[in-house]
Amino acid sequence: MAIEQFRGLMPRLNNPSFIAGSADVIGDVVVEEAASVWYNTTVRGDVSGICIGRGSNVQDNCCLHVDYELGCRLGEYVTVGHCVTLHACTVEDKCLIGMGAVVLDGAVIGHGSIVGAHALVTKGTVIPPHSLVLGSPAKVVKTLSPEVEEQNYRHAIGYIELAREFASR
Repeated sequence: MAIEQFRGLMPRLNNPSFIAGSADVIGDVVVEEAASVWYNTTVRGDVSGICIGRGSNVQDNCCLHVDYELGCRLGEYVTVGHCVTLHACTVEDKCLIGMGAVVLDGAVIGHGSIVGAHALVTKGTVIPPHSLVLGSPAKVVKTLSPEVEEQNYRHAIGYIELAREFASR
């Protein structure tokens, strides 16, 4: 695990949080309470800040980065699937970002949404709350029921419990 200072800024890890042994967390990064960053993930807040909200999980092999004008923000209880790239974007509360998805600069994913596996959310795209987003480039294909947001939340809670188990080894 590499927790590294950059330009005088050290990542701030709120307890309890879990950072896997092979993850890299660098610079202006905040990892809120009960959030987790999993194996081989890079969270690089070098030219702007990154915030991973309470109870959110960033799974294996992800990359979170920023732009000079735009940081990267994950709301609360967000699940970011394996191999996702989030660049200078905002993901609101209780979203699920599917494996291999890419969300680019200035995009906003509205709360309770699901971005499907391998979707490409292009620069500046604003996704309304409770949307199912698929494709490359990504398009809203369906409005989701409020129950889906609850399922997304429960998925994040499952990762909180899993992270506690990993941390206690």
